[in-house]
Amino acid sequence: MLIELAHRVQGILLKPREEWIKIKEEFFPLISQLYSSYVLILAAFPPVIGFLANLLYGGFRKPYSGWSWNVAGKNFLFSIVTYIFSLIVVYVIGRIINVLAPIFASRRSNLDSLKLAVYSLTPYWIGGVSYLVPRGGWVLRYLVAFYGIYILYSGFAASLMKTPKEKVLKYLAVSGILAIVLIAGVEIILRILFAAWGVLRVA
Repeated sequence: MLIELAHRVQGILLKPREEWIKIKEEFFPLISQLYSSYVLILAAFPPVIGFLANLLYGGFRKPYSGWSWNVAGKNFLFSIVTYIFSLIVVYVIGRIINVLAPIFASRRSNLDSLKLAVYSLTPYWIGGVSYLVPRGGWVLRYLVAFYGIYILYSGFAASLMKTPKEKVLKYLAVSGILAIVLIAGVEIILRILFAAWGVLRVA
């Protein structure tokens, strides 16, 4: 399973056009299978690595008072909550892509729209490794995440939603912007809430 996962990640990142052809032919009787084999694992990268980075670089210290289990505990809870919300967000993005389909003369498909959401978020999840880069690693993560727009474009171009070629860019623009707003909005709200609760560093 992990070997297959590694091959899929490598394929979607390095050769997205070729990988989408394989993905297009795959069928999951249950959407939960796509989650269990891919999403549940990759979506854990940012929260887990972010927590470990704080542990490594002393992010759980209060000014002038040293180590704080209180801050560490809240940060751990933040990691769990962001993980849960990331699972919800990817599903919502899939639903958005599916709902938009008729507007761009495309075929509705719960499974294929979710595939587009899941695999285009791969750079965003893998980019969680950048949290290990001190001071500004999060910036690198978001730069890497924008590669997901190209992956999403490749998925539309591979006709997962049977989108006419002349409508691919419009479909990509609308769904991509909505996805970015949703991801950024949820993350900002969670960070504000946890910062207000007393977590000094939640990145």
